[in-house]
Amino acid sequence: MPPLLRHAIEYALVILGSFFVALAFNVFLLPNNIASGGVAGISTITKGVFGWEPGIVQWILNIPLFITGVVILGKNFGIKSLVGTLVLPFFVLVTSNLEPATPDPLLGAIFGGMGVGLGLGIVFRGRASTGGIDLAAQVIHKFTHLPLGICVAMLDGMIVLTSALVFSVEEGLYALIGLFATSRTIDIVQVGLNTSKNVMIVTDEIDEVREAIFKEIDRGVTVLNGSGGYTDQKRRIVMCVVQQNEFTKLSQTVKRVDPGAFVVAMNATEVLGEGFKTS
Repeated sequence: MPPLLRHAIEYALVILGSFFVALAFNVFLLPNNIASGGVAGISTITKGVFGWEPGIVQWILNIPLFITGVVILGKNFGIKSLVGTLVLPFFVLVTSNLEPATPDPLLGAIFGGMGVGLGLGIVFRGRASTGGIDLAAQVIHKFTHLPLGICVAMLDGMIVLTSALVFSVEEGLYALIGLFATSRTIDIVQVGLNTSKNVMIVTDEIDEVREAIFKEIDRGVTVLNGSGGYTDQKRRIVMCVVQQNEFTKLSQTVKRVDPGAFVVAMNATEVLGEGFKTS
């Protein structure tokens, strides 16, 4: 793909993803006082307490956070992330007059979280971010050396706790549901719904097993060198990646060739290469 076209697609993804985040915020989360973390959560709280316009609050917070991140962390966050930082509050303002989709806070938390996760996942696909709390977490990580995930969880946890104090404990719990829905949806957008299996096979009949996989499953294999942890005996291990619906046939084939084979299967959510995704 030509670089110019790739960049154009990435910018389009950032803008499209930011729109989905803003839409989910205004029709699901904000009307139900669900402050599920991030700068959007802070703007929900300030809307409830002071009546401040969430889009303006997000601009006021996002822009200094972006500048602080660049100055303190010394990183080039990129123009696309700056675009996300500026465009998201704009879309929040544009969609602020839309009617709420539901008055039910549980539905608002679930579908609002999913909508935000969809939007953020699309933005991440465009290799950018929408700034906000993630940048603040990176600053804390730099000075405290706490794991970045812990820093993000601490900040989001403080926002959720504040929402529980400002609104109600119940709405704070709904915010946690929204956070979980966002996290899971981002994962789905990033790696997809299809889960492959990475299968490790320890067998004494390695040539026969390898040949059977070639002929009956039509999958390639990789042979790894290993050794027994107790005996220190040298062993060779067959590694094979198959689609979810091919695993049963693979395990049955291996057990037929070598009933004593040791088979370990692990989920593989992002597989690139021949016979799977190519990019």
